[in-house]
Order: sequence, then structure tokens, then C-alpha cells
Amino acid sequence: MNVNRPLGTRERGVALITSLLLMLIITILALSMFRSFGTQEKIAGNLREKERALHAAESAQQFAESWLMTGNNAAVGNTTCVPNVILSANANQGQICAPGQQLIGTALYTIPWNNGTQYIPPGMGELNVWVGAATPSNSTWVTGATADTQSYAFPPMFYISDLGAAADAQGEAYQIDALGYGSTTNTVAIVESTYEVSLGVINRGGL
Repeated sequence: MNVNRPLGTRERGVALITSLLLMLIITILALSMFRSFGTQEKIAGNLREKERALHAAESAQQFAESWLMTGNNAAVGNTTCVPNVILSANANQGQICAPGQQLIGTALYTIPWNNGTQYIPPGMGELNVWVGAATPSNSTWVTGATADTQSYAFPPMFYISDLGAAADAQGEAYQIDALGYGSTTNTVAIVESTYEVSLGVINRGGL
């Protein structure tokens, strides 16, 4: 025997299913939105770390260029550099390595560098300092008491090598490589420049 149900009862069943489907769609959209926010936050954080590492490297590069022009640093000439020696620019140390000695004992893309000159820019805090031997492989780093709240993994470093006479024959050419870190050793930036220093006064015919 067939029984006809009222039309309103059937409509209420369809409305329930439709509501459940809408709730499912809204839930999926909300979850996707939250996941998107998390991804965007990570991307923004990675970009910030990349910028911090790049700025640290550029600060070391600019200091190295000015160091060449300070006093008679460039006039002293180059020296045969040896590996596993880390100098401190903040302690007025620095060196120019002989031609062909671009980063002794390692490569630019091999991190950390096993020699060079570390430089802590003003305002960066005490940061991390060497404790023990002067190589990353057998030393530890400790954080200074007044280090930045978002400290860098390691201080920036630079390396200067003599390239010989400049192409215009008016001075000496130098290659400057600089390394900077973000807050972790996973974020590293390396910059390089070629810098010419002219020694003495050149009469170009105008005197």
C-alpha cells in the first residue's frame, strides 16, 4: 500500500542535506584559509631572514672596501695567507691575501669559511664570539650578554685577495668576498666585489 508523505516533510530532508553540504564546503574553505595564512607567514619569515643575511654580508663588504683605504693597509701589500685563521676587524685586524688565494683551503660556497676576517657592525650587539680555536670545526660560539633579541647565527665575515695590477694600469685590483648569516646557519648570503685602489697621485696632464 503506497502512502503519500506530505510535501513539507520531503523538503525538510533536502534542506538538511543541503545544509550539511554547505557546512562541509565552508569548513574546507576555512581550513584552506588557515593553511594559506601559515604558508604566507613562513614565506614572509624566510624573506626576512634572507634580507637580514644579505644586509649582514653587505655591511662586511662595505667595511672591507673602506678598510683597504684606511691608513696604509693597501700600501702594505699582500701576504701569503694560511687556512684556519679567523681575524677580527673590530680588533683592528685584517689581511690581504696574495694573488690566487681566493679563500684558502675551501670554496666560497662551502660554509662555514675556515679563514677570513669577521666583522660585527655597530648596533649588532655583542652577538656570538669565538671560544677556543679560531676555526668553526673545533670551536664553539657563545652569545654575548647584550646580543640582539633576534641574534644572527654568526658574525659577518670578509676575505680580501690581491688580483694584481688593475686593467687600467692605474692601481691595484682586489677581490672582496663577504659572508652574512640570518638567525640560523641555514640562511646565508655571499656577496663579491672587485675594488681598485690607486696609490699615489697621477698627473693626467691637467697640472
